[in-house]
Amino acid sequence: MLETQEGAATGQVDWNSARRLIESAWDQPERRTEKGTRDAVESVLDALDRGVLRCAEPNGDDWLVNEWVKKAVVLYFPMREMKVEEVGPFQFHDKMALKKNHAQSEVRVVPHAIARYGAFLGKGVVMMPSYVNIGAYVGSGTMVDTWATVGSCAQIGADVHLSGGVGIGGVLEPLQAAPVIIEDGAFIGSRAIVVEGVRVGREAVLGAGVVLTASTRIIDVTGEKPVELRGHIPPRSVVIPGTRPKVFPAGEFGVPCALIVGHRKESTDRKTSLNEALRTHAVAV
Repeated sequence: MLETQEGAATGQVDWNSARRLIESAWDQPERRTEKGTRDAVESVLDALDRGVLRCAEPNGDDWLVNEWVKKAVVLYFPMREMKVEEVGPFQFHDKMALKKNHAQSEVRVVPHAIARYGAFLGKGVVMMPSYVNIGAYVGSGTMVDTWATVGSCAQIGADVHLSGGVGIGGVLEPLQAAPVIIEDGAFIGSRAIVVEGVRVGREAVLGAGVVLTASTRIIDVTGEKPVELRGHIPPRSVVIPGTRPKVFPAGEFGVPCALIVGHRKESTDRKTSLNEALRTHAVAV
């Protein structure tokens, strides 16, 4: 670990030094085997695992991508060797260790849920049989339901519900690419897919089967005229899958889009506002 002189007794890491070592090793591959580089990378992975560092973090109303942290994750892979890990009757063969200390973190992990080392799970997170990849951040009180997946570096807020079969995409490279961001209190319906750095705003509701990519047309149909967005679902929006006509050489066909059909009311009780939004807009979840 890289420690400051003042923080040596507590294990406090000098992140400025760690960042310089990682940036240098990224540009100069011959430095990647040096002990200082390895220590810096391992310090970052430990910090990601504990939620001290994040691959992206809130910055006012926007988000800041920490490229140097993502570089550390990429550099970590070649530093690891394939290893057999026995978990009861199950056997894994991988470079990455599994996340541990769930009881101390007050996290519920149901068989066969798996979180990789380097992912953070906040207090009160529930993982049904599901998967959370390295570099991801899952905020407190969030439910990761059955067969949901949270990709590398994805940022999931507090009190989020990822329903069964939800696919949250991951991203390591290109380094400047923003990960998928699901903000606090959002509800993501069954089999919904969110990839390519799409940001879902606070307390938004995605109905079952909504697919959001960087190029997906998101159309707000709540006003007199449609308003088109891409890459971002505004806070408290209620979204369902839709189609729009498009002309091809073979004729006109409907192509997928996402429709904002309403807005969830602000409320101190998120469960009440969610149930009301689902009933009002007849959203399948």
